[in-house]
Amino acid sequence: MYEYFKGKLVVKAPTHVVLDVSGIGYYLHISLTTYSQIKDQEDCKLYASFQVREDSQTLYGFATEAERHLFHHLISVSGIGPNTGRMMLSSITPEEIQQAIVSGQVNVIQKIKGIGPKTAQRVILELQDKLKKQGPDALIPLPISKPSSSEEALTALVMLGFPKAQAEKVLQAISTTEPDLTVEQMIKAALKKL
Repeated sequence: MYEYFKGKLVVKAPTHVVLDVSGIGYYLHISLTTYSQIKDQEDCKLYASFQVREDSQTLYGFATEAERHLFHHLISVSGIGPNTGRMMLSSITPEEIQQAIVSGQVNVIQKIKGIGPKTAQRVILELQDKLKKQGPDALIPLPISKPSSSEEALTALVMLGFPKAQAEKVLQAISTTEPDLTVEQMIKAALKKL
């Protein structure tokens, strides 16, 4: 729902911040890892995770996308809620957590407050393969590929009610004759031919 918040840090504590974004104060729970990265800043951008439970709606903020990515992995494990995930990220760095999971070091995960031997084993069991498959850059999510101008134009034309096959054919003809058109120009040209 929320990707990030960017604004002025009004309150800064090791466990939470209040971020003023255009006059609205957002209370975000943070880890010590995030706190150490933003403690000297007045303005900052925090990547958000909005967690909805039966009795609460809570925002968590992260200094990096990588930390948020790992947080989502951690809370996907049965028995680990957002607060435990935040505690894990506060106890050791995201890189150390990832390394411990990939190499199966139960004792490292178990040293974190609130994590027992069974939970530590479950974390490793459920996340080890996911993180190994993603490789050493698992903490850095893959960039979202930007659709090409013709793909965006096709989506727009289909939403306007034109048959996909017909719109695709017209757009293909336009892009071969004039490849440097913007999305808007492509749509206008296609509308003249449809």
